[in-house]
Amino acid sequence: MAFKWSCPHCGVLQTVVETKLDVKAHSIKVGNSAEGDVSIVMQAVGCSNSECDRITVEAWLNQNYGYPSYGLVSHGLIGSKISIQPRSNVKYQPDYIPAPIREDYIEACLIRNDSPKAAATLVRRCLQGMIRDFTGITKSRLIDEIGALRSSLDDGKAPDGVTHDSLEAIDAVRGIGNIGAHMEKDINLIVDVDPDEAQALIELVEMLFEEWYIARHKRQMRLAGIAAMAASKKNDLAEQKLAAAASTAAPEEGAS
Repeated sequence: MAFKWSCPHCGVLQTVVETKLDVKAHSIKVGNSAEGDVSIVMQAVGCSNSECDRITVEAWLNQNYGYPSYGLVSHGLIGSKISIQPRSNVKYQPDYIPAPIREDYIEACLIRNDSPKAAATLVRRCLQGMIRDFTGITKSRLIDEIGALRSSLDDGKAPDGVTHDSLEAIDAVRGIGNIGAHMEKDINLIVDVDPDEAQALIELVEMLFEEWYIARHKRQMRLAGIAAMAASKKNDLAEQKLAAAASTAAPEEGAS
């Protein structure tokens, strides 16, 4: 049985076959426990992309309902999976996205579980960097940059991909990210961010990567391809005209 899988190292979607998969389960023997009979499960997948060839390893605690299904766990998962290699659920991002933005995104993914408030702060910083780079709007405060981008969007001058609903989401992240960036006046006031909430913020960044940078790049490549095709056709036509003119001008064979 095979299953679809996207390599977190290179982003290539592929079908995982038995020769590229290793799953092992080790039963834990500690006598009676609240969790019942459990095993630690390790799954390793090798990337089939020859330009990558990297390994992805996950581990998790599973109730002993039988050996885990091929590449998937349908029931019995206790807690969450731990990514051993790579260290987090970072998704591959193309290098035409600026390196500092990608670095903030990667770090937010790495610390999501251990420090979700810090991850939210990094997401806030990541989004501010995206606004400055993608839209060209730079001000001293993120709230002012959001306001300027909203005005640009209302005037129809914002770049393709920027929408009102995504801008509202960015504004919401600004408030959440402030939890880590600024201390409340009442230091006893604790506003927590859990790992699932931090993950939701990370997924917003991933969505904007797709809607802003990747969509723009695909559009540019598509238009460049059409322009190149048109230039090639124009060149072919010019060569045909030159050949036809040369043929017409050439004297017929045997003519004196």
